[in-house]
Amino acid sequence: MKIEAIRPEFNDIITPSAEIETIAEGFAFTEGPLWHSAERMLLFSDIPSNRIYVWREGEAVRPFRDPSHFSNGLTFDRDGRLIACEHQSRAITSQNLESGEVTTLADDYQGRRLNSPNDVICASDGSIIFTDPIYGLRRGMGGPAEQELNFEGLFRIPPSGGVLQLLSDHFERPNGLALSPAGEILYVADTVRQHIRAFRVTSDWQLNGGQIWAELWDDNLTGRPDGMKVDEDGRVFSTGPGGVWIFDKQANLLGRIYLPEKTSNLAWGEDGRSLFITCSSAVFRVRCLTRGRAPLDD
Repeated sequence: MKIEAIRPEFNDIITPSAEIETIAEGFAFTEGPLWHSAERMLLFSDIPSNRIYVWREGEAVRPFRDPSHFSNGLTFDRDGRLIACEHQSRAITSQNLESGEVTTLADDYQGRRLNSPNDVICASDGSIIFTDPIYGLRRGMGGPAEQELNFEGLFRIPPSGGVLQLLSDHFERPNGLALSPAGEILYVADTVRQHIRAFRVTSDWQLNGGQIWAELWDDNLTGRPDGMKVDEDGRVFSTGPGGVWIFDKQANLLGRIYLPEKTSNLAWGEDGRSLFITCSSAVFRVRCLTRGRAPLDD
């Protein structure tokens, strides 16, 4: 494990000598890290184990939801409900953390079942945006199950619920999502094509552009672009070959965090300067100089 500065400005983001801590290990494939600021806890999915786990500093990791319907991406909505991408149920669900009640928000589009919702974010207006590739249709990841849609899309659930909106179906494997700090740019990773695309978002959620913003290729390293997060200055942190790639707003690669396993996703937490990283069997933490926001911090 190591941290590499490629451009000098990277030293203002992460100290190259910063420690990469292993905070939890012994899992099958971790995903969907999510920090709860008030409870000071990290939630994350272990997809093949069919559980969501909770980690707190100084405590043993324990199951939070078992079974989780092979959950993947997690976020909070504006009211603090846990939003989960569930592979097995092929749904986006909402859980009231006080009562434990789980509600299905979306599980079909025009009468056909979704593929397997993968990553999810909640925009400042309350819209829930999620990707829907086919990964969870596979045995051991929620399946086996048959694909009903003839595309893998990017969707929006309006703040008031209602009809599911297809934002785009022009992907091979849409995966990780991130919004710029002001919410005007939506970044979407296409894992198979190994690139990130950038869309301009209008006030009524029409997407413009969608050009390739960055490509993440390194044939000598394991992994592809998956989860993403953005810091307070709009820099994009994306998983990719070898670990985490950090870009400035102009898509210049500033540096990398190298990890020993295939890296899946990211979350900001604690005081906003801790970057939590999920990998195949472990969860890591790196302290940063820059700051990001956990969903309930907005």
